[in-house]
Amino acid sequence: MINNVILIGRLTRDPKLQYTNSNIATAQFNIACNRNFKNSNGEYDADFINCVMWRDQAERFCEWTRKGMLVGITGRIQTRSYEGNDGKRVYVTEVGAENFQVLEKRDNTANQNSMNEQMPPNFASPMNIEDSDLPS
Repeated sequence: MINNVILIGRLTRDPKLQYTNSNIATAQFNIACNRNFKNSNGEYDADFINCVMWRDQAERFCEWTRKGMLVGITGRIQTRSYEGNDGKRVYVTEVGAENFQVLEKRDNTANQNSMNEQMPPNFASPMNIEDSDLPS
């Protein structure tokens, strides 16, 4: 069976780093991914995808990324459920992110290009970068 996900999108907020009771790092974050077609208003809609990452990858992800950055994520779809405060069962579907790649420089203040029209509001377009500019 296959359960693989590849996402490229922008972080909608700074990733949130937490630790479990057994001191295992976990990062929760959301990625805005544009759909590849325009809606009836001629604009691109975006999907806002919940993601979770674990251990060393989570710590590095939180250290190297922040809101608005363009990132690539590989992982899998996972589902879980829990009992909410009101006693009802709550179901969650999210991406269990296993690997990531930062797809732009940390300082994204220049070199805006025509991709702005394809990005959701308040998200800057990616910059051209070299592999040597990315963290190793």
